[in-house]
Amino acid sequence: MPHRINRIAVSAVFFLYGLCFASWASRIPSIQQSIGLSDAQLGLVLIALPVGSMISLPLAGFLTAKAGSRKIVIIATILYSFALVTLGLAGNVYHLVTGLFVFGLSGNLLNISVNTQAVGVEALYKRTIMASFHGIWSLAGFIGAAIGTYMMGRGIFPYQHFILVMITAVIILLLSNRNLLREDARPQANQPIFAKPDKSLINLGIIAFCSMICEGAMFDWSGIYFKKVVVADEVWLGAGYTAFMSMMAFGRFFADRATVRFGIKNILQFSGLLTATGLLTAVLFPNMITAIIGFLFVGLGVSSVIPLVYSAAGRSKILTPGVALATVSTIGFLGFLSGPPIIGLVAGATSLRVSFSIIAVMGLCVSIVASRSKI
Repeated sequence: MPHRINRIAVSAVFFLYGLCFASWASRIPSIQQSIGLSDAQLGLVLIALPVGSMISLPLAGFLTAKAGSRKIVIIATILYSFALVTLGLAGNVYHLVTGLFVFGLSGNLLNISVNTQAVGVEALYKRTIMASFHGIWSLAGFIGAAIGTYMMGRGIFPYQHFILVMITAVIILLLSNRNLLREDARPQANQPIFAKPDKSLINLGIIAFCSMICEGAMFDWSGIYFKKVVVADEVWLGAGYTAFMSMMAFGRFFADRATVRFGIKNILQFSGLLTATGLLTAVLFPNMITAIIGFLFVGLGVSSVIPLVYSAAGRSKILTPGVALATVSTIGFLGFLSGPPIIGLVAGATSLRVSFSIIAVMGLCVSIVASRSKI
């Protein structure tokens, strides 16, 4: 197939994107220990990363529309992998905060630009393939986490680990950049860079917001839920998170085929119901087996939502793909940021089971908004 080489090149960038992020996440305990941060201090320091991401959202859309996604992918990849190395070299909290801010900013530049590339490849294929790209990102996350665990076990310093990742990223970029799309799906001349998002784009943002609240809950609270509600043994505390991540990665490799057969709207509706069902299963039957099953459902439920929302946003007739993606990402990212604190506040006032019940409602909202949207 003539466009396969473009798909492979974009997939390679998704892989290095996931590899860089997972490499950082896997070495957080090492960096916390080396700088001497308490858990509370670490929590405050980590805020710098999403702050950088949020600030870059409008910038990423503008630059991608203005310069083209290929140029931004190349620049952002180099900056992202270099910022990763600075995190390993950070000698104090100020260096770490600065590095995290740049890491978050460049990471979101890469996120918007590479997803714009994916929208362009979809246009060449004339069918939905976005979820497979995000599946590659998830797969890279597993590989990056495994490598990080190995590096820690061998006593390799984070900066040494990160330098190897940076070299790998640069090599992948050198091999793939010539096959990245040189023109985006819709040239800038055909659409304005700034325009008021239409109702369909706002609805896509709301769907992303609700789904990413559920994702944020799984990322930040799954281990605590298994500890305090399921009352799992120490060795099983990560079982829920593993089940969620495994099924999310698995689902992304099959979502495109299912979307071609059943349509985006139907898949989004089903995904929302599956997410809500999984969360309610874990709430109503908080024992080991049923909680793991519930988290498997949640992983499968959220797996296709963001890729399909990005795919639909990239076909906007109002905004260029980069700006449309940035618009939807901004709304969705607010959900990712607000979800975990909301869970904590509600849990403090009531219980974790009540918090997870409220998050289950967000899954239902995905189905409701999708059913009323023109996708």
